Amino acid sequence: MAQPYIAAAVPWGAAGALVASAMAIMGSPGPTTLSLVAAGSAYGARVCLPYLAGLVLGTLVVLAAVAAGITAALLAVPALSTALLLVSAAYILWLAYHIATAPPLGAPSAGAAAPSLAAGALLGVANPKAWVAIAAVFASATLASAPLADAGAKFALLSAIVVLIHVVWLGVGISLAPLLRDPRRSRAVNLALAAALVAATGLAVTGAHA
Repeated sequence: MAQPYIAAAVPWGAAGALVASAMAIMGSPGPTTLSLVAAGSAYGARVCLPYLAGLVLGTLVVLAAVAAGITAALLAVPALSTALLLVSAAYILWLAYHIATAPPLGAPSAGAAAPSLAAGALLGVANPKAWVAIAAVFASATLASAPLADAGAKFALLSAIVVLIHVVWLGVGISLAPLLRDPRRSRAVNLALAAALVAATGLAVTGAHA
């Protein structure tokens, strides 16, 4: 008689809805994901692995804050909210500049300005889209009746999705790398990615203030 009870106790429908919501909202283009595409295409996979790890770590910090229920309190402090936006925007502009001016892959200085683990962690925490998107996804479903169990289940599931989303977006950037061995195409693609990165950040910042 235990098996039917277990099957009924597992909210598969709610978990599926949470996954679908997370993939659509958290997985959509934003400052961190587009920065991975740009960095992966400009610098290559191996050089960008520390940056990938940093972005995942920073995003998990945001997820932990949401799971702990302190997100609303943090974002209610105007100075902190503004500081997050300014740090994120400043770093994105710096990164966009280096992406736009990166030489073709294979050139002697191709990996010189590649973003680091620390830079990824900083952007992951300061990314305005992450706070809004993760909070929205976290509230979209209930996986357990007990608040602590519900938060723990969501944290575990969404952590895996955070890793998957960032790996996929880095893969997209790596797939563009062959285009960047030609100097003319490299400059055009890098400029386009840098512009998209700045535009995505602008949308995230305005959305956070909306």
